[in-house]
Formats: sequence, C-alpha cells, structure tokens
Amino acid sequence: MEVSARLKGAPISAQKCRLIADQVRGMAVGEAEQMLSFSPKKAAGIVRKVLMSAIANAENNEGADIDDLRIKAIFIDEGTTQRRFRARAKGRGSRILKRTSHVTVTVSDNQAAS
Repeated sequence: MEVSARLKGAPISAQKCRLIADQVRGMAVGEAEQMLSFSPKKAAGIVRKVLMSAIANAENNEGADIDDLRIKAIFIDEGTTQRRFRARAKGRGSRILKRTSHVTVTVSDNQAAS
C-alpha cells in the first residue's frame, strides 16, 4: 500500500530542497523524521511537514502501522517562478527570481517495493 502527500508552491528553490530529499530517500519514516527535525536547513522543515502529512494519511485513511512505513519516493519539482525587479545604478533594473517548488512524498509499508 502506497500513500502520498503533496505540497505545491513551497517558497524555496527546488535545488535547495533536493539536497534534503536525497538524504532521506529510502529511510524508515521514524528515522527520517528525526533527521529532518534536527537539520538546520529551511528545506528540512518543509519536507518534514509533508512527510508527517503522508504518515498521517497512511495511518488514518489506510490503517497502516507507522513502524512499518518507509519512504518509497520523494521528489521535488520546480514550481512557478515570480519575477521581481530591483533598482540598480544609472536607472537600470535587475531581475530577481523568487523560485517555488512542489514537494511529493510517497510512503509504503511494502518492504519489497523499497
């Protein structure tokens, strides 16, 4: 049984978020949650919230045992990019890109699928 949770439009670039996602991919959910809670990076908090949502979905909707769950898939896609301008010297402007990302976490209790 696979259960997933998704966050769209997280205010962080996909490149920064993928660094954290690569660290927890394939881990048991308890171990991954502990690692994410002690990480100082902003992306760790975002990924942790989505992971906890996936765990809650598995427990409440599917009746899964939390101790058997593992992270089957976690991927970060680029979201929309907001474009802003900052005033520069001599009447010019430079572009500022405010990047967003979509975070998807899939947990599974099937050990063969991990």
